[in-house]
Amino acid sequence: MVKPLAERLRPMTLDEYVGQKHLVGEGAVLRNMIMSGRAVSFILWGPPGVGKTTLALIVANELKVPFYTLSAVSSGVKDVREVIEKAKRSGFFNSNAPILFIDEIHRFSKSQQDSLLAAVEQGVVTLIGATTENPSFEVIRPLLSRCQLYVLKPLDKEDLLGLLHRAVTQDVELKKLDIRLNETGALLRYSGGDARKLLNTLELVVGAAKGSPVEITDKAVEECLQQNPLAYDKDGEMHYDIVSAFIKSIRGSDPDAALYWLARMIEGGEDPKFIARRLVISAAEDVGLANPNALLLANAAFDAVSKIGWPEGRIPLAEATVYLATSAKSNSAYNGIADALSLVRKTGNQPVPLHLRNAPTKLMADLGYHDGYKYAHDYPGNFVEQQYLPDALQGERIWHAQHSPAEEKLYQRMLSCWGERFKN
Repeated sequence: MVKPLAERLRPMTLDEYVGQKHLVGEGAVLRNMIMSGRAVSFILWGPPGVGKTTLALIVANELKVPFYTLSAVSSGVKDVREVIEKAKRSGFFNSNAPILFIDEIHRFSKSQQDSLLAAVEQGVVTLIGATTENPSFEVIRPLLSRCQLYVLKPLDKEDLLGLLHRAVTQDVELKKLDIRLNETGALLRYSGGDARKLLNTLELVVGAAKGSPVEITDKAVEECLQQNPLAYDKDGEMHYDIVSAFIKSIRGSDPDAALYWLARMIEGGEDPKFIARRLVISAAEDVGLANPNALLLANAAFDAVSKIGWPEGRIPLAEATVYLATSAKSNSAYNGIADALSLVRKTGNQPVPLHLRNAPTKLMADLGYHDGYKYAHDYPGNFVEQQYLPDALQGERIWHAQHSPAEEKLYQRMLSCWGERFKN
């Protein structure tokens, strides 16, 4: 039986690996770890088809250690414990621990993750987790604190083109054919930075071609995909494109479009908590201070779908979607924290002014800590003007109001408190 193209082309060494130069390029963190001959537990976070499983296999091959794998979808606590016992038996003194690779680790329950803690902490196994979801939402804090987190990016155009060229010139099956890459735009577009989708699509088009040579054109790709509507699963290109359209429809205040894309995700079997998380993010990023209740409603929707799931979960999701789409919009808080982070990175660790510091000991008080601090609640309107930014940053403006009706009230209060400072 012939393996799928993506499996036949799976890299076995770092030099064959495509993309993620920030992790595996010369001098990068994962390459250095492998070259040192010592592995630490880590989690790979990134979209599908960018090489998470492949990278775990390469680490195990390079370090020459046993490799165990579990799927978070089908494995239970019993399976975890059995693998850990195998790892204990296969480990050798003064060598790297066996690698335990867990795909979709975000789907592991709390009890499953708890069962890993001792083995990871004691070095019985080196854990490598892979996830398409933000680990901070689904991976328990004790386990997350014991692992490094590495973010993988969608493959760029040059990486994908290189992979296509390698496929048609080096693959044992494809190089038997006369394949001509006349146009690659559709292949790149439909892959969405996903190497697996790229190779699956290429294999699909080649398989549908009649005669020789096999001409790869944008039209051939589009026609082939239209005839095979299930060519892409919900974890691939559609997953990211549709949620992007969903969020942009909310940001653009179009409830009809937002509900349409919500329905597409529901029909595609999307995880309801994935949708709910995006609504929470949108409420904070796009609605923000223009309607602070939006974040409360989005959080309530997240809580509701976590409790009831499908199919009833569609109702609170739809309610939150319409509410966010029809709300006034402001990204002043989003922009404000971005500007603040940029300022911190540019100016470094500026000292806290003495009057803002706590003075829990006599020595600190003698050094002037807290001296001169004015307690705002002791003054009319619960406000008194004093310095809050570090000395070197006096006069910096970070938050800039956007004048929706709700945010205008906040802006007017800042004007009444600070006067000229908030007029620019």
